[in-house]
Amino acid sequence: VFLTMAVSWVERVASFLRSPSRFLASTTAEVFLVELLREQRDERLTMLSPLCEHPTLLCPSACTGEETCLELMSVFSHCPPKYTEFRCQLLLTLTTVLVSTGCVSAHSHASRDFLELLLKLAQDTYYDPADVPSALRSTRAAACECLRELEACCPSLLSQHLELLNGLRQQENPRHHQALSGLYAVVLRNGVHLLARQAGAGPEGLKALLGGNAAVAWEAEPDSPALTDRAAPLPSVLGPSGLGPTLQTGPDCKELRSVLSSLLEESYLLTPLSQAALLHALTEVVAMVSGVSPAIFKAQLLRLLGTSKVCLFHCTLLMKAAFTDSLFSAEDEAFLLKRLVALCQHPQMSTAAQLFYTDCLVHFPENRPIGAADGGEALPVLLTPRLAASLVPTVFDEPATMLARLNVSALVHLEEHGAREGGAAGGGLAYLWEHLLLRLHVVEHGGDRAAVVTFFRASFLFLCHFGHVERHAADLRRRLCALYLRHCRLAPHVLNLADRAQDGPVRPGWAVALLRSLQGVAVSAGGDLAAVSQKDLHWHLRVLARVAEEGQIGQGSTVDFLFAVATAASPPSRNEDWRLGSDLLAVCRHLLAHPGLDALLCPLADVLQHVARHHGDTDVRDHARLYYSLLTALSREKLAGVLANGGGGANGGRQDNKRVLSAMVVESQDLTSALTIHKARTPVFHLVAKDRAGGWAEPTPAPEDDEPSAGRFAALADVCVPRLFREGASAAPPAVTLTLRPRAPYPGTLRCSAVFTAQDELTWHAALPDVHVAFRQLFKPLPVPASWGPALRLRAFERLWDDLFCGRLGEAELEALLEEHFAPFRVADPGDATGHRVLLFIPPGSHVLLRIRPQEDAVQFHMATDNWRLLPHVNDFLLSVTDWEARNGVDS
Repeated sequence: VFLTMAVSWVERVASFLRSPSRFLASTTAEVFLVELLREQRDERLTMLSPLCEHPTLLCPSACTGEETCLELMSVFSHCPPKYTEFRCQLLLTLTTVLVSTGCVSAHSHASRDFLELLLKLAQDTYYDPADVPSALRSTRAAACECLRELEACCPSLLSQHLELLNGLRQQENPRHHQALSGLYAVVLRNGVHLLARQAGAGPEGLKALLGGNAAVAWEAEPDSPALTDRAAPLPSVLGPSGLGPTLQTGPDCKELRSVLSSLLEESYLLTPLSQAALLHALTEVVAMVSGVSPAIFKAQLLRLLGTSKVCLFHCTLLMKAAFTDSLFSAEDEAFLLKRLVALCQHPQMSTAAQLFYTDCLVHFPENRPIGAADGGEALPVLLTPRLAASLVPTVFDEPATMLARLNVSALVHLEEHGAREGGAAGGGLAYLWEHLLLRLHVVEHGGDRAAVVTFFRASFLFLCHFGHVERHAADLRRRLCALYLRHCRLAPHVLNLADRAQDGPVRPGWAVALLRSLQGVAVSAGGDLAAVSQKDLHWHLRVLARVAEEGQIGQGSTVDFLFAVATAASPPSRNEDWRLGSDLLAVCRHLLAHPGLDALLCPLADVLQHVARHHGDTDVRDHARLYYSLLTALSREKLAGVLANGGGGANGGRQDNKRVLSAMVVESQDLTSALTIHKARTPVFHLVAKDRAGGWAEPTPAPEDDEPSAGRFAALADVCVPRLFREGASAAPPAVTLTLRPRAPYPGTLRCSAVFTAQDELTWHAALPDVHVAFRQLFKPLPVPASWGPALRLRAFERLWDDLFCGRLGEAELEALLEEHFAPFRVADPGDATGHRVLLFIPPGSHVLLRIRPQEDAVQFHMATDNWRLLPHVNDFLLSVTDWEARNGVDS
C-alpha cells in the first residue's frame, strides 16, 4: 500500500514540475501545499522540489511563507539524524522559502527560529574534529551554506556574530573549514561595507564589528541591527564606476590585518571556486579599508599569476583593477599581458576559456591608462601589433573564436596611420580585408547557415572599426548587393546588417547607402518579371518594404516596380497569389507613411486601385481597397496617426513590423478607433463674431452664378485653428474670434462644428454654439476717405440716390406704365387724388400691395407684403419695368 501511495505522489509532483499552471488548474496552491507538507512527515518521502523551484507560486504571501517555514522546521526537529540528505534538503528549502517570500526580518518568528537553528548546527563540534561523523559534517556544511545565502540576500544579517564565526573557523580541521571560511568572508565584507556607509564610522566601529558576539537567542535584543529589515544585496565595490565607500581607520588595523592574513594563508587549501569567492570578498574589504595596504596580497600573486584556473585568473584581474600600481609593478603587468595572449590560443584551453581570455584583453585594467574607455573596449598600451600577431583570425578558427580575434586585431590595427587617415591601408588592415573576402567567398559558394551568420557578424565588426575607410566601405556595399542578387534568400541577413549598422557605431550614412543600392538591385528585376521566381520576388518586396522606411530615399522606382508586379500577365497559384499580395501591400503600407508621399500619390493610388479590382485573392483586394480609401480620404497627419496606431506599426518602424507575420494585420480595435470620428460631449471652444465697433473685414462678392437664399450665408470653407488646448486648464471653453465677410445683405445664423485630433491621435467632432448675425450688425459706414467733408458725403448720397431706384417718369409715362403692367390689378380709379393702388395676389397665400403716388420730382412706390422674402423679387420687377433711360426717381 505504501509503495502505491509513494508512486502516486511521485507522479503528482512530477506533473506539477512539468507544468505548474496546468496542474493548479485542477486544484489550488493552498491545497497542494497542505498535502505536500503532510507528506513530508513521512521520512521515507522527500518531495521538496516543488517548494525549491516554485516557492512564490505555492507561498504567494509572507504569511503563508512563514507558516510553511514553521511547518518545515517542525518536520526537521522530528527527523532522525540518520536521514542526512533529507535534513540538508529541508535546510535548503527553508532558506529558499524565507528569502523568496521576504520573511527574513525582525518581525518574523520563523526567521529568528531558523537562524538560531542554523547557528546551533554550525556549532555542533567535538573535541577531536577527526571523529566527527560524515552525516553531522554534511549537515554543518549545509547549515553554513544556508547562512551564507541568507547573508548574501540580507546583508549584515550575521554581522553581530563575526567573533563566533571566526572561532568556529579556527576550531575546525583545515580540511573541513571551507564552508565556514566562505561564510566568514561574506559576513566580513558586508559588515565593512555597511560600516563604511555610516557617517563618522572609524576604528572603534571596526573593532566592534570584528568582536561582535551576540547571543543566539535574539529575543533579548529586538532592536539589534542584525534583524532589521534589509534591502537588496549590496552592490559590488569593484565596478566600472570606481571604488565603493571608504572606511577611514588610520594605521591601527591590527585585528583586521590578522584576520585577513589568516584567511589568505589557508586559502590554498580551498577549491578553486571557493578560493575565488574568498579572494573576491577580501579584495573588496581591502579596497574599502584605507588602513590595510594592498601589499597584503603580495604573497598570493606568484601563485595567482601562474594559475591555469579561469576563476582565479579573473580574481587576479579584479585585484589589478582595484589596486593597479599599488600592488602590480610594470613587470607584473607585462607578464600578465603576455600570459593572457598565450592563454587565448593555448590548445589545452577550452573554447569558452579562450573567449574569456580574449575578452580580458579588450577590458584589461592598466596601471596608468592613457585614456578612459568608460567600461568599453580598449586595448592596453603594451599590446603591440607584434605581440598580437598570433591572434589574427584564420579560416580554420571556430566562429566565436574568429570573431573575438577579429575584434582584437581590428583594435590593434586601428592605430596604423593608413587606417586612421583613410589612405593606403596598412598590412594589418589589408589582411583583415582579405580575410573578410575569404568568408564572403565561402558564403557565395554554398556555405551553411553558420558560415553565413559568421560572415555577416564579421562584416559588422569590420564596419564598426573601419567604416571610415571609404574604399572598403563602398566595396563592401557593392559586394553585398551582388551577393543578394545571386542569393536573394540572404535578404534577412543583409537587412539585419543594415539595421545594426544604422543603430550601432558604424559611420552614419553607410546603412542608408546600402539600402539605396539594394533598392536599385531589387527594382532592376522589374524589367523581366517573367524570369524572376516567386521566392526571389518575395525577397525583393521584403527589401523594398524596408527601404520604404527611409525618408531619405526616393520611392519613385519602387512604385513603378509595384505597378509592374501588380499588372503582371501570368498570375501565380492561389497560395502564392495571397503571399505575393501580402508582400506587395506591405510595401504600400510603408509608402503611405513616407515623407515624400505627395509625389507618390497618383502612381501609388493606381497600384492600390488595380490590386483592389483585379487581384485574385479577396482579402488582398479588401485591404488594397482600405489602403486606397486611407490614401485618398485622409490628410497626411491623420494617415500617419492611423498607420501608427492601427496600421501595422508605421510609427514604430521596423521594430513593430518584425512582429507582424502578415502584411494584412490591419483589422484591430486601434484601427477602428483611429478611423472613427468620435462625438465630443462638450464644445472645445465657442465662436465670437466681431461687433459693430470692431468692424467687419472687406466683403467678398458672391460669384454671378451664386445666388444665396434670403436669410443665409453661403457655405464657408474650413477654418484651421492651430492651437493646442490643455485639458482641464479652465472651466469655460476658450473663445475664438471670428471675422465674418458678408456675401449678401441679409441677417442669418452661422452653424458650425469642429473636427479636431486629440493627443491620442483620435479624431473628435464637437458641435459649436450657433453664431447669430442680426440685420443691424451688417450696417457699416460708407467706405470713403476720412478727409471727406459733409459736402462730399452729401454729393455721394445724391449720386447714389439717382443711381439706385430713380427714373424720369412724367404723368404720361407713369400712366402708360400702369396701363401696361398693372391694369388687371388696379383697385382705384385713375383720377383718385390719393394715388394709384395695386393689389397682387401670389399663390398659395401671399399678397403684395402697392400705393403709387406722383410727386414733384419723383414717383413714390409704397409697398406692403405679408411675406418679406418677396421684397427682392418685387424690387427686381420694378427695376425691369422702369424706363432706365428716362428715370427721374423711385422711392421704395
